[in-house]
Amino acid sequence: MEKMKVKIEKVDKELPLPRFATKGSVGVDLHSAETFTLNPGEFRKVSTGIKVAVPPGYEGQVRPRSGLAASHGVSIVNTPGTLDSDYRGLLYVLLINHGPNYVHIKKGDRIAQLVVNKVELFDWEVSEKLDETERGESGFGHTGT
Repeated sequence: MEKMKVKIEKVDKELPLPRFATKGSVGVDLHSAETFTLNPGEFRKVSTGIKVAVPPGYEGQVRPRSGLAASHGVSIVNTPGTLDSDYRGLLYVLLINHGPNYVHIKKGDRIAQLVVNKVELFDWEVSEKLDETERGESGFGHTGT
């Protein structure tokens, strides 16, 4: 299968390129460009030291790493974070520590994943009334626990 090319600019030249950890991985690991401590309950905007040019018709999704979540309760505030195709600034991750302990992150540690997905762009079609469905307007928790 031919892979799509995505342009990347390494602003922090010391960090490795994000890469797929295994042959079956769908996301590349993003690295911290900073060393810091994340206090319990704290959230922080963390630089990855890269800029990415996501192709038009695609989006980048910044997702938590399961290892950080399982081991320390660290996630991403706005998960998944969206990287739009026209953004050309530094890529940041909004980490949050949901765990009870301080979490020490060193420069170069893997802090998140980036997945690039095709998206469908759309236009609104205004309607006086939407079609009926079996679910209707039932929302949060409508299927039970």
